[in-house]
Amino acid sequence: MKTIRIAIDGPAGVGKTTTAKSLAERFGLLYIDTGAMYRALAVLAVAKGISPDDAEASALLARQVTVRLEHDASGALKVIGDGKDLTSAIRTPEASDGASRISVHPDVRTQLVAWQRELARKNGVVMEGRDIGTVVLPDAEAKIFLTASAEERARRRQRELAARGVRVTLEQVVRDIEERDARDRGREASPLRPAPDAVVVDCTALELNEQVAAVSRVVEALVAPPQTARRTRPSS
Repeated sequence: MKTIRIAIDGPAGVGKTTTAKSLAERFGLLYIDTGAMYRALAVLAVAKGISPDDAEASALLARQVTVRLEHDASGALKVIGDGKDLTSAIRTPEASDGASRISVHPDVRTQLVAWQRELARKNGVVMEGRDIGTVVLPDAEAKIFLTASAEERARRRQRELAARGVRVTLEQVVRDIEERDARDRGREASPLRPAPDAVVVDCTALELNEQVAAVSRVVEALVAPPQTARRTRPSS
């Protein structure tokens, strides 16, 4: 398990982060949140007065800055953008919206995909995003595509935001999720879709612990070494 690559894809709010983190811990692999990299770039863009909708300026920024994912002593993920700790800054609705807008630019995606592939080249990883199985790691040993209804994903996202003190109505979160889905699925560069050989797991009726357990079973089935028949000596 130490050298395998697990690709976890799916739309916003489907529980990719919880699932990927749990898999990484279970199988002793490095966890990579590619969405955090796009969020960090969007935060840096806004801080520098660049609109995430500006393709040319966003691509230039991606070539000029660095975004690193680090794990502290406790194993918690830290996101460092251009030398600054952006771990908290990227977990806002504004950062999520900015990531959705900046990620549609092909030149931005080219730069970030290069960073992501380099991480996977050096480590066994669980990498989550929206184009991991189709673009970033098309030869990953296990590809999982998580899906759930927009309403269920909105309920999960609303609970997550409430835990951080952000109050939004369920109706607003549903609208945001549906808009994000439309951008992710309709973009020209690396649209959101399952890889042809991905296992699709519908999580609408699953609690997160059930979701993690179900995906763990899928991964184990995909990467388990083949059973070799035992050779027995004929009895004399």
